[in-house]
Amino acid sequence: MDPRVQQFMAMIKSRNPGENEFHQAVQEVAESLIPFIEENPKYKHAKILERIAEPERTIIFRVPWLDDKGEVQINRGFRIEMNSAIGPYKGGLRLHPTVNLGILKFLAFEQVFKNSLTTLPMGGGKGGSDFDPKGKSDNEVMRFCQSFMSELFRHIGADTDVPAGDIGVGGREIGFLFGQYKRLKNEFTGVLTGKGIEWGGSLIRPEATGYGVTYFAQEMLSTRGLSLQGKTVCISGSGNVAQYATEKVTQLGGKVVTSSDSNGFIYDPQGIDAEKLNFIMDLKNIRRGRIKEYAEKFGCEYFEGKRPWDIKCDIAMPNATQNEINEEDAKKLIRNGCICIAEGANMPSTPEAIEVYLKAEILYGPGKAANAGGVATSGLEMTQNSMRLPWSREEVDSKLHTIMQNIHTTCVRYGTKENGFINYVDGANIGGFVKVANAMIAQGVV
Repeated sequence: MDPRVQQFMAMIKSRNPGENEFHQAVQEVAESLIPFIEENPKYKHAKILERIAEPERTIIFRVPWLDDKGEVQINRGFRIEMNSAIGPYKGGLRLHPTVNLGILKFLAFEQVFKNSLTTLPMGGGKGGSDFDPKGKSDNEVMRFCQSFMSELFRHIGADTDVPAGDIGVGGREIGFLFGQYKRLKNEFTGVLTGKGIEWGGSLIRPEATGYGVTYFAQEMLSTRGLSLQGKTVCISGSGNVAQYATEKVTQLGGKVVTSSDSNGFIYDPQGIDAEKLNFIMDLKNIRRGRIKEYAEKFGCEYFEGKRPWDIKCDIAMPNATQNEINEEDAKKLIRNGCICIAEGANMPSTPEAIEVYLKAEILYGPGKAANAGGVATSGLEMTQNSMRLPWSREEVDSKLHTIMQNIHTTCVRYGTKENGFINYVDGANIGGFVKVANAMIAQGVV
């Protein structure tokens, strides 16, 4: 490791002990940025990287709620308001038992760069709770969301901090959260994105991250004269991102052969067509069942407790969670002929896996670039809310496609090496950094 990166990371680790995911995210960015900062001393003098790595505000609070038996349950709520140099804090809320301070700081840190890359005026933030919505009734989820928002509402607002959904937070949860915010504030404003289309939401928002990661993969492939047509694609996850990535890949001529959840994955060599995808959507969004039922319904293989990275494919889209591809998985993917990784999840590849991708010089789109379509469309939802005018499905999809093309162009600009190889990690990190850094310098030491 570069001694300058080593010294910087020693400081980060001493200030943020035990926050392993946060350390990983900061180190990945620091390895790209510290050589760039050395060549641009104005950023070094203003200590921009040190300031970006420290949240502007960290909010932790208690969330008591009543379960269906009338018993009091207590969870912990968080909101990390990381950076507001280019706009209000913007980033999702995650409800999952693994949620802790380090995970949310990593997500908020990544969000700063991702939001900057979209070119929209959005800062970075993230929040959530260790509450698990799985297995809870609608009424229990509602009571939790109302209690959570009863504290969070005082810290957010349409011009301050605009949360959205993430793992465990879909349309149902956003509805409960928004209803409580409206009740407490006595106002109808665009304070949350991912809202229902009837009450301020944007068309294409549910599809945006999955569509966006597919558009980004399409752009990467085009740099080598390739397309998605006829390509075999392995996708992990079976939630929102995975569902719509599967839909868009199929529309563009690719064949998706895997889907997964936390219990295991299915392998369908015939491909997950529109009919089969409808089954997954009903299974996951309505019945909230397990992906194993797909294998039982369509007679394909199910691999208990495993991830789909052993399966031969041209393109891999890790769309589930952080660190789901390790070094060995990455080597297997490349041995099996994988030429492109496009990340629909946040930081789904370990640092060792990323080294394997870069050494092999395959097309690798890191999450902060490849999955920025979701927050980009959240930004478009904010715009529509401000104007009080909805756009058509075609308008939003066209703007999303253009944003993903622009993000790709930025990555190419900052990430192209002397031999012509495009290092999308450097491209995304430096491209996202410059806009935020220049804004921070212009605004002084605040």
